[in-house]
Amino acid sequence: MSDLLTIKDLTISYKETEAVSRVSLSLKKGEILCLVGESGSGKSTILKAVTGLLSSDGQIQSGQILFKNTDLASISDRDLRKLCGREIGVVFQNAGASFHPMRTIGDQLYEIERTVGRMDRKAFNEKAGGLLLKFGLSDPKRVLSSYPFELSGGMQQRVGIAAAMLLSPGLLLADEPTSALDVTLQKQVVEELLMTRQEYKAAILMVTHQMGIVRRMADQVLVLKEGKTVEYGPADQVLNHPKADYTKKLLAAEPKLRKSEEPEG
Repeated sequence: MSDLLTIKDLTISYKETEAVSRVSLSLKKGEILCLVGESGSGKSTILKAVTGLLSSDGQIQSGQILFKNTDLASISDRDLRKLCGREIGVVFQNAGASFHPMRTIGDQLYEIERTVGRMDRKAFNEKAGGLLLKFGLSDPKRVLSSYPFELSGGMQQRVGIAAAMLLSPGLLLADEPTSALDVTLQKQVVEELLMTRQEYKAAILMVTHQMGIVRRMADQVLVLKEGKTVEYGPADQVLNHPKADYTKKLLAAEPKLRKSEEPEG
């Protein structure tokens, strides 16, 4: 199977400071790759580069970001915007903040749908309602008519995942999607992300510092320190037989869950 996403020797700088240095990775359809490392290691910068969301002082100095063999680092902003949503979905750390506070969830999801065609509102409500049910929201009619601030943090995060998958993209980028949630809600979001992989055969590139979640989700793990690759390989190898001292340090700092907190499965 050919790679869905390939990053080759990616180097990114903010003004005079190199934030990512010659990072490479590859991701196939249906795989989950977790980027891990301490704050400032370059994890989120890589995700921003894939979607063209680097800040004005961020610049790709060298390397390629190949999505279905199209180099996202060299195409126009207009062409990249066409891919985002349709073929590349994004879940942010605080999904609620990505919604407009004064528009209902239904209106905002409908706007996403209308970027690819004209579905009438009744048919859309049925489609969106079914999607929200898949993501554990038992009263989709109420959710669609709600404003973002009327939903709990956990519900906002699940709606954020549903919004990212509305157009069935093949690649989902998830930037610390569980870090703002308590343990119970983290487990729910993790299960919904795993369902996304199974249901939609989507690949997931996920940034997280929570090694317990990496153990539950990852097929591959890439460990970053100060923008450089420390260790990269299959999850079992990196997590259970780490070679780098830095990886061992991260694993040693992993909180030990009580029995009642352990993920199921």
